[in-house]
Amino acid sequence: MKILVIDTSTSMATVALAVDEKVVAESCFNSDRTLSARLIPEIMRILAITGVAAADIDLFASSIGPGSFTGVRGGVATVQGLALAAGKPCVGFSSLALLAMNFPFSSHPVCSLLDARKSEVYAALFDCSAALPNPLMNDCVMSPASFFDRLCSATGKHILFAGEGAIKYRELIAERMPDRAIFAPFQLHISRAANATMLALDLFRRGESVEPSALLPVYLRASDAEINRIDLLKIGNTTI
Repeated sequence: MKILVIDTSTSMATVALAVDEKVVAESCFNSDRTLSARLIPEIMRILAITGVAAADIDLFASSIGPGSFTGVRGGVATVQGLALAAGKPCVGFSSLALLAMNFPFSSHPVCSLLDARKSEVYAALFDCSAALPNPLMNDCVMSPASFFDRLCSATGKHILFAGEGAIKYRELIAERMPDRAIFAPFQLHISRAANATMLALDLFRRGESVEPSALLPVYLRASDAEINRIDLLKIGNTTI
């Protein structure tokens, strides 16, 4: 089975191809402000160096959020287009679960943190004691202080923190959990599409693949454009 996976939820995009449960190619690249120009060429390069045609892919997969609105939309749309052209199914997975895949068989719960901007984080907590992460706290978006308070009340265990949000709010985490916080080494703060091939295969085997049109982003809050539109409507409806 040939599986093509992409994750574009952060500024570090990643693409991987697995053939018969073997990762045959992977790419990670900084796509900040250049995703639309680089993603398709990088996918085509991966296919070219492995000698696999897009039409030969059996399953297409993409992270569906949370993360950058533009990045998630771009990744989902790309996978939709490729899968539609090939006539093949898709699966979508959480970007936070993918980050937790960096720590299989961890003896500590893993907290995945992405910077949501606006002084908020996208966050989730996982039991990673097996090969696949099991959610202990579902994907959410809130202020770092509120989330860390919730985390402290949820468990008294040591927690392993990973992701760009863990880097940005490291001092706050260490202050709130001085004896319990463990921080991932620098190379494990980014997600790897190679890990997502296993997530995709598991979703497929559980019957969770969908038609391309049914692969949709999962947003935990409104986009800036939607917020601005709501604000404008409020102003327009205000009687002076």
